[in-house]
Amino acid sequence: MTGVRGIDHLNLRAPAELIERLRCFYIDLIGLREGPRPVFRSGSHGYWLYAGDSPVIHLTISGDGDAEPRTTGWLGHYAFACENLTATRARLDAAGVHYQTDIVDAISQVQLFLVDPAGVGVELNFRMAE
Repeated sequence: MTGVRGIDHLNLRAPAELIERLRCFYIDLIGLREGPRPVFRSGSHGYWLYAGDSPVIHLTISGDGDAEPRTTGWLGHYAFACENLTATRARLDAAGVHYQTDIVDAISQVQLFLVDPAGVGVELNFRMAE
């Protein structure tokens, strides 16, 4: 047994301008909300974005000399369990965000696949009954 209970959060580290675009993307289009972020002794700055009571994305502003993208190896995407497919599609469509849709009958799920402003793949999962 590993002792792992689940995924705590993901971190996107980028220059301030891109962090602001990511912040708006994940709040305005995906539906996360900005919430409390502790002060770190390291002096890092950024935002914590919440799904419910959980800070699921940490946006960290990169420091001087640390503005290059990092390789993610074979990471394809990360996924969120979501609600309100119709409203989400409307927000994405209004913003001109391209996405692909897949329907998985075996698990009664509609999946939207898109790319965030940093080029990271995002999957949004909705129960088919929505």
